[in-house]
Amino acid sequence: MTKRKFIQLNRKWHRYLGAILGIQFLLWTLGGLYFSWTNIDEIRGDNLKQPKIALDVSSDVVSPSTFLNAQFTSKDSIKSLELTSILEKPVYRVVYKSNDGTKVRLYDGKTGKQRLPLNEKEAVQIAHEGLKVSANPTSVEYLTETGKHHEYRGRPLPAYAITFAKPANTTIYVSAEHGNIQTFRSNKWRVFDFLWMLHTMDYEGRDDFNNLLLRAFALFGLFTIFSGFSLFIITSKTVQKNRFSKKSKEMGK
Repeated sequence: MTKRKFIQLNRKWHRYLGAILGIQFLLWTLGGLYFSWTNIDEIRGDNLKQPKIALDVSSDVVSPSTFLNAQFTSKDSIKSLELTSILEKPVYRVVYKSNDGTKVRLYDGKTGKQRLPLNEKEAVQIAHEGLKVSANPTSVEYLTETGKHHEYRGRPLPAYAITFAKPANTTIYVSAEHGNIQTFRSNKWRVFDFLWMLHTMDYEGRDDFNNLLLRAFALFGLFTIFSGFSLFIITSKTVQKNRFSKKSKEMGK
């Protein structure tokens, strides 16, 4: 391949790849600006979260063996056992694995009796308790399934989505079976999540940073950069002039 044809081909690839990659580089830059210029605590909703009150265990609570021995078999594998509180009452939360997968049970801390999952009224109360500011709920939705792009994806179901008006302007997700707040979601988080999807280029699930599309664009980016360097070196008058001067001196010797 002659030098002229190489330059023409290099310029063609550089131009088209630059146009395609330029759009993605712009999206990466916009996302980076938003990530660096926003407060991550506000995006996560930490500024709206009421600090959890420490559990008062001055009154007696039953031993976990009260319900563990009676309601679990050798086929059940206990993953975690936690003494917590639900609406100011002590509750044991047991996460275990059985033949049907991972499950959760709640037990009354004083009686050892199994507690039913949260109802809507209890979920709204818990959401109110976890909210630092005073706001009224505008809607309550009971979720039994979510898609890959849902803002509550990958978290325990079923759950209640309780949306609050200003000044909160946020949706609090409360797990029915875990009996606790799982996460806060606001418009700032939704913008963050959308830009994060564009940043990772995972248009299927949004959270995979090792997808093939991202890897391909990274390689194309390197190719575009190196092709630009090679074009600069080959077509630069200064570089060519220096090479010509060096050759002339070598021939003069």
